[in-house]
Amino acid sequence: MKQILNHARIVLADRVIENGALQIDIETGLIAAIHEQPLTEGENLASALLLPGLVEIHTDNLEKHLMPRNGVLWPALPAVITHDAQCVAAGITTVLDALSVGDLEGDSVRLDTLHSAFAAINQGMDEDALRADHLFHLRCELAYPGLLAKLEPLIAHPAVKLVSVMDHTPGQRQYRDLEQYKKYYGKKKVSWNQDTFLAAVEERKAKQAQYAGRHKQAVVELAQARGIALASHDDTEEAHIAEALRDGVAISEFPTTLEAAAAARRHGLATVMGAPNVVRGGSHSGNVAALELARHDLLDILSSDYVPASLLHAAWLLHAQAGWSLPRAVAAVSLNPARAVGLADRGSIAVGQRADLVAMTARGDVPLVQKVWNAGLRVF
Repeated sequence: MKQILNHARIVLADRVIENGALQIDIETGLIAAIHEQPLTEGENLASALLLPGLVEIHTDNLEKHLMPRNGVLWPALPAVITHDAQCVAAGITTVLDALSVGDLEGDSVRLDTLHSAFAAINQGMDEDALRADHLFHLRCELAYPGLLAKLEPLIAHPAVKLVSVMDHTPGQRQYRDLEQYKKYYGKKKVSWNQDTFLAAVEERKAKQAQYAGRHKQAVVELAQARGIALASHDDTEEAHIAEALRDGVAISEFPTTLEAAAAARRHGLATVMGAPNVVRGGSHSGNVAALELARHDLLDILSSDYVPASLLHAAWLLHAQAGWSLPRAVAAVSLNPARAVGLADRGSIAVGQRADLVAMTARGDVPLVQKVWNAGLRVF
């Protein structure tokens, strides 16, 4: 049995078919045929753009549903279902939920909800309660003392597709500017005077010296033994890229400087930048702008990070403002992230690929998701 989507502007990996048709094999959930001309039957998409379903490899969006108000923990499965609905409504059909394994903050939603969130996502998938395809990205905070004890029960799960090594110790990488670090955590209602702030910085540097090196070696070995893709985080200088290469890293997440992104490109690492960075016109923490990397040909993948709707919006802005072709901009949120984490069955509109699809129109610089299909089933 076939489903036909007709009169669509179909975005392929290398070009756009301006008025074509696409056939879905309902039984397999795969794309069966692509036609350069409209057919005489099928659902009329009225010249909407038809894109591959978006692939999100680093979203923290679930956290705001697990703790919708400071100090209020929400039941995990309802939180996951709401997060999933937001992702699908944004055109995201594959979600790597980024769960933080460890945190430098003592009172942390990430520590409180790690295992319950992991279990709830699995429950939602097992019970067909979710509309997107959910996988896992484990974010390993290297200076957290209990990292390995929390990581080892999770990393063997077959849905773990990405592991990132992070070090949020103040004074380096994302927080090389201590005043910026203090300002950021002040917004999170962390109360420091100058003395307590400096004491906190020294405490975190001491934990980094004690734990980060040996934890990183263990995390890298665990990921490599299971064939899981590795990402570095907040690379700031060329030395960080060299370190990542020694660890077998393939993805540089959120490089903070042009220097680091250029080094990643020279050495063949895929670079990930935040879609909110594109939409807002710059980094919220004062680091390099994603659009600047795009204009220097140093950007491969976008991540919605903390705003699911930013993913498609940012891709559209790359097309509108950075001079990228539509296929190239769409690939940054579909094909490139899929391939970076080893997903070969999705990410492009091609015969034999999963029929993960998004129909969209636009109002100026704002894309509007009209319809979404996951493996050929309409989910939005």
